[in-house]
Amino acid sequence: MKNIVIAAGYATRLGELTKNFPKPLLKIGEKSILGRMLDDIDKIPEIDEHIIITNHKFAHIFEEWKKKECRWQKPITIIDDGTETNDTRLGAVCDLLLALNYLDKRSATTPSPSGEGREDADLLVVAADNLLFFSFREFVEFAKVKGTSCIMCHEQPSIEKLQRTGVVELDADMKVLGMEEKPQVPKSHWAVPPFYIYRKEDLDLVRHSVENGCGKDAPGNLAHYMVEHTTMHAWPMSAGRFDIGSLDTYYEAIKRFG
Repeated sequence: MKNIVIAAGYATRLGELTKNFPKPLLKIGEKSILGRMLDDIDKIPEIDEHIIITNHKFAHIFEEWKKKECRWQKPITIIDDGTETNDTRLGAVCDLLLALNYLDKRSATTPSPSGEGREDADLLVVAADNLLFFSFREFVEFAKVKGTSCIMCHEQPSIEKLQRTGVVELDADMKVLGMEEKPQVPKSHWAVPPFYIYRKEDLDLVRHSVENGCGKDAPGNLAHYMVEHTTMHAWPMSAGRFDIGSLDTYYEAIKRFG
């Protein structure tokens, strides 16, 4: 399983703080936001590599961070998506496709263990701007039990907040029956954070998602598309998360968790 970290945004809501520095590498106490996340994911036995997609403006900063802070057992690969401004960004879905294309090209030049050509791996796909109070190991184990691609979910009582995120309908077995992005009239209180597992059997759907009408900007666009084309389950988060999306929330995170 590959851990794909989507980190190519420009975090314009954090103003000068991230004008020339990537948000995932901001420090909360002694560790960066991304570093805290990798500390957990790196311990999952199924994970064999971390692939971080960033933009051209910040790629060299990630490379320097990799050399200085690298304390993880699994190898880290940095991919530069070539963009330099928020206006020219590819969007999270296209950045994921870039990572898949990189893996496809790499496997084409590296003999597979079975000798059968390209061998896909399951993907754990994560956004890099959250502090998490649970382990991704639970999510991986859930996906193994269900045998499908999976999303995360959590109960959100606020209608206003549900109107700003993805919302899913679920059956008693946590199978996803439907998903809406930013619905004005939410059909449930299950909100979807930006963490996903896509099984290798579904990767061809991912590869052709944009050409078949999937939105490019947010990672939730792909989840919405996949729900309509394959069976997916949703893992209810066992604990909370802290989303760092603005200067106020960043300074609050330092105060509370630094």
